[in-house]
Amino acid sequence: MTEGGSSSGDDASRMTIQISADHARRFLVTRHLLAPSRSLPAEPESVLAVVERLGSLQFDPLEVPGARNHDLVLHARIGGYRRGWCEEWLYGPDRRLIELYNKSLNILPMHELPHHRISWQRFAAASEDDGILVQQADVAGAVLRRLKVDGPLSTAAFSEHAHAVDWWWAPTRASRAVMEALFVTGRIGIARREGNRRFYDLIERIVPAELLELRESEEDAMTHRLLSRYRAVGLTTNVGTQTEVMYSAGTTAERARRTARLVDEGRLIAVDVEGLKRSTRYVIAAEEPILRATADAGSLPEPSVSLLAPLDPLIWDRRMLRELFGFDYLWEVYVPEAKRKWGYYVLPILFGDRFVGRIEPRLDRKTRTLAILGLWFEPGFSPLEADEFIGALGEAVEAYRIFVGASKVIWPRTRPGRDLAGALRRIPAA
Repeated sequence: MTEGGSSSGDDASRMTIQISADHARRFLVTRHLLAPSRSLPAEPESVLAVVERLGSLQFDPLEVPGARNHDLVLHARIGGYRRGWCEEWLYGPDRRLIELYNKSLNILPMHELPHHRISWQRFAAASEDDGILVQQADVAGAVLRRLKVDGPLSTAAFSEHAHAVDWWWAPTRASRAVMEALFVTGRIGIARREGNRRFYDLIERIVPAELLELRESEEDAMTHRLLSRYRAVGLTTNVGTQTEVMYSAGTTAERARRTARLVDEGRLIAVDVEGLKRSTRYVIAAEEPILRATADAGSLPEPSVSLLAPLDPLIWDRRMLRELFGFDYLWEVYVPEAKRKWGYYVLPILFGDRFVGRIEPRLDRKTRTLAILGLWFEPGFSPLEADEFIGALGEAVEAYRIFVGASKVIWPRTRPGRDLAGALRRIPAA
């Protein structure tokens, strides 16, 4: 790891740290708490440790593989993770996490709410003239009055307001549209869930009063938004990438200006990764000890296998994933079946600091069977010949089976599936 002048015009006056691509990969899997996998203690407090490190977890309601996206993110990092641990911090008496829209629905630390109020303000400003809360003012008033008396309530409690209105993606019930609008503008919050059904309540019953009273400037809020992007990915550029789906961090010029200020203030470190296009990336300054600790080629423990969520923060920056790891990943749930290359809900397989393949687990809750519908490996990677891979894969699949509550695993009848199932059966019992 060396220091030198920056290679980009925006950063020409600042020093950068130069690292190899191998070092960058070691750093990323370590700071993402994946070296090794499932290494955090099996306790609810580990959920808070993950969210504090990554800053946010994307919420997605699909449970096809037996768990939702954020639960998969947590399972990959916490030994013996149980989904109730996250729900307790979200909906229990000691709320330490909160669900908020930040371009998409995210799980965020409750204490960071003041930084994210700008989302409420912008949604409110965008709809103040002719938005749904104006068009359906009588419905909004009825919802707020009922929540004040009877909350928390779901949209099912407002059947009298079931007329259709135009909403984000398609026409929907007025009660649902209004409650979502009240949510994204900060009037109500998600108090609990039953499955994926939201139960809303007045925001002042969910968020501590002292947090609701805190305000900060738009510039500070937008700077935190940008810093959160660097915090989530761990090593990324200041230009628009697919992570902007997660974070609206301003225009290109605004991002560059705020990034420069964060570097000058010592909150970010500029890093050039050898061999990468547009190589200047940024690391949270507090994570410099991790960057230094992973400089040596032997700094990682024995490689483990992680079955990563499709929206895991490590893979948000798809360009970085391709350029640094040589892994081209597309979550194909929105791709028509005939055009899918892999499968509906496919998870990347991380082995040590390399992405080596893809796996498609599917849970049948009635039979408690975890079926591996598909298994694909990257060109040049031979799972049966890779040192330590079979054992690490077996541990990962067994941990996943226990996590989703399956009683057995069925491997595909393809050549890789049969070979791997046989190799796993030959591993001596511990």
